[in-house]
Amino acid sequence: MNNRGRLSSDLLPIAILATFLLLLPINDSIANETVTELVINTTGQQPLNTPEQTGFMDLVATEALSRIGIKLKTIQLPAERGLKNTNAGIDDGEMSRIAGLEKHYPNLIRVPEKIMEWEFVVFSPSEINLTSGWQELKPYSVSFINGWKILENSVPSGVSLTKVKNPKQLFNLLQKKRVDLVIYERWGGLHYLKELELDSVKMRRPPLAVREMYVYLHKKHKAIVPKLNNALKQMKKDGSYNKLVQQILEPLN
Repeated sequence: MNNRGRLSSDLLPIAILATFLLLLPINDSIANETVTELVINTTGQQPLNTPEQTGFMDLVATEALSRIGIKLKTIQLPAERGLKNTNAGIDDGEMSRIAGLEKHYPNLIRVPEKIMEWEFVVFSPSEINLTSGWQELKPYSVSFINGWKILENSVPSGVSLTKVKNPKQLFNLLQKKRVDLVIYERWGGLHYLKELELDSVKMRRPPLAVREMYVYLHKKHKAIVPKLNNALKQMKKDGSYNKLVQQILEPLN
């Protein structure tokens, strides 16, 4: 055998080993060391989320991620589509979802520290007795945003129901008197009442539900979850979280 043949024979095991290593699954913690940006879907609207990432949750998430060296890029997909995309790993995460979604979307991991608390409330032009909660909705025509799981699971069957794609459509239905009431998140609802000058529409008490909202990440980013969790806790401890509450949310009351 000539020298060229011997050299090729010597390199063959190395080539086989290199091919084998390329086929091995990448360890999540190693992969996440190179993550510098996360693409996260937002379901909220103003004042919680904006395309410019100036909403309350945008700023909270931006600050928390920046503390662990990661930039935030938000997208805004319909609620159901966003969940499916994140579960499939097309996008990196969901910014504000209720606990328990991992049971139905097994590729999602919830960041344990809540990003905020949402009050799901009724907005209507007429007084409504809500002392018995969801059951009080039965006589009314109701609208809410398609894909909001807590509402889909809680509004009684038999209610005259219209589902819409976004909050502007939601409050336009009220403005045009096509429904009796809408159900939406407190801060976003107060924002749209002012923006659309719906002086005759009021937020009704008590809320139908109060839920803690969480960031979810695709399982490929599981190494980031505890870091982001700690960053959110630290923001609440050092006062930077409450400062954003005072600047963006409280003026809407």
